[in-house]
Amino acid sequence: MENITDYKYRRAKEQVECIKGFYSNLTAYAIVIPLLAYLNYMTSSFPWIIFPAIGWGIGLVGHWMSAYDKNPFLGKGWEQRKIKELMEKDQF
Repeated sequence: MENITDYKYRRAKEQVECIKGFYSNLTAYAIVIPLLAYLNYMTSSFPWIIFPAIGWGIGLVGHWMSAYDKNPFLGKGWEQRKIKELMEKDQF
């Protein structure tokens, strides 16, 4: 059985990986969207860049919320409360 220190370490490592993934996603957004904007400016009068910028931006906000435990819908600590509730419910 896993002790509390191992559990905390594993959760912290998962959190760090998620934050790292968020920053990679943010870096890609910061590089790709301006390139697409330039391509849009050079090739078309229709501003189609807004669609990938907004779509990816929404995904980026979701990734940020996941990486930093910011969930306005379920509140802080919801996951831990739900796990505790389910564990207590499952006891014999």
